[in-house]
Amino acid sequence: MAIPVWHRNGHQQKKCYHGNMTTAPQIHRTQTGVRMSTPLLKVLKALAEYKDMSLGDLIEGIVLHAFEGKAPFGPDTIAVIDTLKGVYGCELTSADSHAHPDTDAAP
Repeated sequence: MAIPVWHRNGHQQKKCYHGNMTTAPQIHRTQTGVRMSTPLLKVLKALAEYKDMSLGDLIEGIVLHAFEGKAPFGPDTIAVIDTLKGVYGCELTSADSHAHPDTDAAP
């Protein structure tokens, strides 16, 4: 009989069972500099803090869900995001994607 054991993997906990535990794929990560709207970044950082995870883990999860056509957040988290957007003055929506060139980009 398998005994449930909680293993800490980065900032997430996974429930594994001794006796039938599978190994997770090894992931190689690269440090990157990504430019984005300042209010959007503030919302993402605050959400990562709220969910007790790193900003990189949050963004990685959002992208992986998007690649599979899945919603990355449930209704409770969406409500938190709406509150954070108000706090940080983030008025961007998906309609704004790719619509605004950088205003501080070098020529």
